[in-house]
Amino acid sequence: MTEYRVVVVGAGGVGKSAVTVRFTGGNFVEKYDPTIEDSYRKAVEVDGIACMLDIMDTAGQEEYRALRDQYMKSGNGFVLVYSITSLTSFEAASKLRGEILKIKEDYPDIPIMLVGNKCDMESERVVSTQEGKDLAAKYQIGFIESSAKNNLNINEIFYELVRMINAWREKHNQKPNPGKVAKETGAKPAKKSCLLL
Repeated sequence: MTEYRVVVVGAGGVGKSAVTVRFTGGNFVEKYDPTIEDSYRKAVEVDGIACMLDIMDTAGQEEYRALRDQYMKSGNGFVLVYSITSLTSFEAASKLRGEILKIKEDYPDIPIMLVGNKCDMESERVVSTQEGKDLAAKYQIGFIESSAKNNLNINEIFYELVRMINAWREKHNQKPNPGKVAKETGAKPAKKSCLLL
């Protein structure tokens, strides 16, 4: 089984844990309880390939930055979450992408999926879908909008990131560890990955 180390990052309160718990456990976390760090493992099948996702849900608070940086070093791919109801969190996404690239300096094209979460709160939206698409296009990263509450596009976030990691590994001739190397089918380069509602 091929392993994938996925790091979930974003400002505080954007729903990183809600997205992660919805994906790994199938339930929605209603109460906001700031995360320091939580680790999850989930076996999935993507495009006929068995995958083990090792997901690190990181703290959004600045005081845990050193801890978050530590996890970023080991990540194969990143889920970069903002809330469509918070312009501050959207602006923080650009800053966090910069931090990822600084830590992964040898790999400026490391797979990143930009996620506009909380799209069930349409009436409170302050970041348009187009703004999210434009930012993703600018950085040549994946993009999707999701709702952890309504379980909308949650699996797609992680499945698409797995495809991006597979394409990245193939491009860089990197063998996944541990486990067998599986030939990826139908993977698209990260810059073409754009999923919408």
